[in-house]
Amino acid sequence: MRRRALGLLAALLVLLPAPAAAQERLALAGGRVVTNTGAPVEGGTVLLSGGRVEAVLPAGAAAPTGYRVIDAAGKWVTPGIIAGISQLGAVEVHAVDEANETVARTAPVSAALALEAGLDPEETAIAITRIEGVTAAVTAPFPGRTIFAGQGAIISLGDGRPIRPRAFQHVAYGELGSRIAGGSRPAAWAEILNALDEAQRLRNGLVSPMRDQHRDLRVTRDDAEALVPVLTGAQPLLVRVNRASDIRQVLTLRNRYPGVRLVLVEAAEGWMVADELARARVPVITLGMDNLPGRFETIGATMSNVGRMVVAGVTVALGTPDLDASFQPRLLPQYAGNLVAQGRLPGGVGLSWDQAFAAISRAPAEIFGLADMGRLAPGARADVVIWSGDPLELSSAPEAVFIAGVAQPMESRQTKLARRYRPGQPETGLPKAWMR
Repeated sequence: MRRRALGLLAALLVLLPAPAAAQERLALAGGRVVTNTGAPVEGGTVLLSGGRVEAVLPAGAAAPTGYRVIDAAGKWVTPGIIAGISQLGAVEVHAVDEANETVARTAPVSAALALEAGLDPEETAIAITRIEGVTAAVTAPFPGRTIFAGQGAIISLGDGRPIRPRAFQHVAYGELGSRIAGGSRPAAWAEILNALDEAQRLRNGLVSPMRDQHRDLRVTRDDAEALVPVLTGAQPLLVRVNRASDIRQVLTLRNRYPGVRLVLVEAAEGWMVADELARARVPVITLGMDNLPGRFETIGATMSNVGRMVVAGVTVALGTPDLDASFQPRLLPQYAGNLVAQGRLPGGVGLSWDQAFAAISRAPAEIFGLADMGRLAPGARADVVIWSGDPLELSSAPEAVFIAGVAQPMESRQTKLARRYRPGQPETGLPKAWMR
């Protein structure tokens, strides 16, 4: 009876109308439209309806009747930026454990952790990032007690909620993984194999459902069960790794577990094994701006890393994988622009404009199988940004942001503070500001 009632409730919810704002028909007219599916459409018009892109019209085509026209003449119209990896929605203050949901240092489980349970749609950084043109983010946990960090989510910056919960599993190898696992790469590798082998046993029914754990199990049963989707390819396995030899080692996982969908995170020396990554069709998510050998595993770091991997045929998306708060997803257009500039330096290998913009929009969507995101085409999710100019130039800024076809408030905590404490503001009723 209860199941029947729940089914009836679900059916009624499907029949309910979508929010009125999402149903508004909009025509973003006259801008330089970057579709990510071909050449830009100069003076084009993007039609949005029901939270989706309905069409991209050529220059001179009039918007159909019933659409509210928004003048984008002289502006750039693009898909929204997708942060390839971030901590958005999971960290308010990095240095305060109570405000950081990405790391579970003493939890009895690891791979079974699902980050969406700790997401905060009201986190300050969401609005700050959204008004800079970022409309979605891959939010990742960070390894704590074990090398397995848990399951991350892909969130919409419109409401801060998951578009896809439990979207991937995250594990650390290299220096970080070896340190957590006991002090060496062999120790970290043994942990990876043990966990995946236990998941394989569960998948094949070799472990009795009445038993809490296998006799040599070093991961909990919950963790092993959480890794079964990794073996089937239902969840990508994001592996944090940098050194070229470590990358080669990670690629051998496919020999033992053919169904695993590998995605590398950071990969500072990826350029040294770019041909191997391309042949294996393993994509990379990285910041792309690391050229300092700050650790032994990044001695080969170079600003041409991303360019060389892309030339070899590797799919590369930009994100902010470091927990350092200075790596902010709102700066991704700047980082992409720097990769364009890298190609203009003597001896440098960078990206074309189209490649750089794809790295912060279409590429992350493709890596995670989000076929309706990262592009402006009929049926695509209506995450759209109107920019004052070229989005990869520092002089440009978003003038309007639409997420699922809904216009977003162009305000954040920072803009409110700037307005409140601007010079000449009456002090009556306001707290004292710092005096200069």
